[in-house]
Amino acid sequence: MAPRTLVIACGALAREILAIRAQAGLETIELACLPAGLHNRPAEIPEAVRAEIRKARGRFERIFVAYADCGTGGMLDRVLDEEGVARIGGAHCYAFFAGQDAFARLAEAEPGTFYLTDFLARQFDALVWEGLGLDRHPELRDAYFGNYTRLVYLAQTDDPALTDRAKAAAARLGLAYLRIGTGMGELDGFLQGASKGFEDGGAAHRLLARHPGAGDRQGGAEGGPAPAAGAVRAGDRPRRDARQAHRNRRLPRRVA
Repeated sequence: MAPRTLVIACGALAREILAIRAQAGLETIELACLPAGLHNRPAEIPEAVRAEIRKARGRFERIFVAYADCGTGGMLDRVLDEEGVARIGGAHCYAFFAGQDAFARLAEAEPGTFYLTDFLARQFDALVWEGLGLDRHPELRDAYFGNYTRLVYLAQTDDPALTDRAKAAAARLGLAYLRIGTGMGELDGFLQGASKGFEDGGAAHRLLARHPGAGDRQGGAEGGPAPAAGAVRAGDRPRRDARQAHRNRRLPRRVA
């Protein structure tokens, strides 16, 4: 019987992960999603992920996490260090969809960029417009978005309806608009590697924020070995990552 692998993911990635799993035939991967709304309460993400990891121990051979840092300020990485579980690299999902290097260039070229993915384009009204109360107080738009100059839609699919939604979002926010087709970006390679436990030690390892015997459920707080010397540890980032852009923003953490 093929080893079973659990991927614990943000609910905002569910559609993309299920699409990759179906297209690539990754039957060994099972998916457990936490509510996408946790992004409005990022301090709760680390312990929610820990709870899922501990529920899964003994039932899965491998566990991986499909969360970027996602506004947890390194706290998610601390939990994953303690549990001995690896996650996909990046400060935000924008980074692994666009590719770490490409996203670093985007952030450096224009720090005042507001990003949408397919999920955020689809949920813009609920999560951004209504979430910030702009439906009730549109006069607050410039207070929230005054430091932004453009909206970049990182598109996972070629969906004209989502493109129209992203364009409309840019117009409502008073921002220039740019669409970049990313496909599934590094998420695809991450899931392919996770399905095999990253056993070959090949190029897929670069997609991990850390790999202490990547995904090994025996590692971590329950007596497993520490990460090998020289391993890329959780919390390491490219020198210029998404956080550099976010420091220049006014938008509250719960949406940014």
